[in-house]
Amino acid sequence: MSNSAAPTIGVFDSGFGGLTVLRALIARLPRARYAFLGDTARLPYGSKSRRTIARYAAESARFLVDRQGAQFLVIACNTASALALDAIQDAVSVPVLGVIEPGAAAARAASRSGDVLVIATDATVQSHAYFAACRSKGLRALEKACPLLVPLVEEGWTSHPVTSEVIRIYLDELNGQAAADGLHPDTLVLGCTHYPLLRSLIQHAVPAGMRVIDSAESTAEAAFHLINGSASLSADANAVPSTEIHCFATDSVDKFERLGSRFLGHPVGAVELVDLGG
Repeated sequence: MSNSAAPTIGVFDSGFGGLTVLRALIARLPRARYAFLGDTARLPYGSKSRRTIARYAAESARFLVDRQGAQFLVIACNTASALALDAIQDAVSVPVLGVIEPGAAAARAASRSGDVLVIATDATVQSHAYFAACRSKGLRALEKACPLLVPLVEEGWTSHPVTSEVIRIYLDELNGQAAADGLHPDTLVLGCTHYPLLRSLIQHAVPAGMRVIDSAESTAEAAFHLINGSASLSADANAVPSTEIHCFATDSVDKFERLGSRFLGHPVGAVELVDLGG
């Protein structure tokens, strides 16, 4: 199956939630080679300093480019996209795409009122990266951290009544705050790569007519257009007969293999353990 002309797309996350981005990429570019790295030994990134996150993310990016031959990088990690995108771009010589800008762009295209809501992890909300990206596009954004959702997803409770109730409470609080601030939101951005697994529950919990933006899908769509627009990649975008996926993790390989299939939609296969240093 290997073909040296096939494009190699590197995808990086601090864990395995970014496999939802990989899943969306494969749907758009099925005949490519993918190298996915989960820096599971050093998660969560959100509890680290910006400097440490930048170092970790740059090391991961160099692994994908220098050792796996990635010609294009997708940073499928909201924290790294928010706090380390510049450091990653400085560390490698290939195009780099984060998840925040595509999500904000999709919100701009979807919103008529110009007011949007964002749910994400505490680290992403504290960075205010979505707020800034939305503001740069003329949107007013209200962000809310939803810390219970990631562990619920990883527990496999993606259709559980408890999860549905937690989502309802979070969204009721967020919509109440929006009303108090005089906002009229018509769009909700899912600012965490775990949240696509909850999309059905979220869709049922939002007010009628509210658009839900899946940043994993938005990122994959942006990557598709960027790769097709690149002379060095687009000509060979269908160069392999089927998708090639190689997954790497810096720790917890068994957990990655077990839980990764929930995010990717099929078994991730054998995950290779790699050491990126301290």
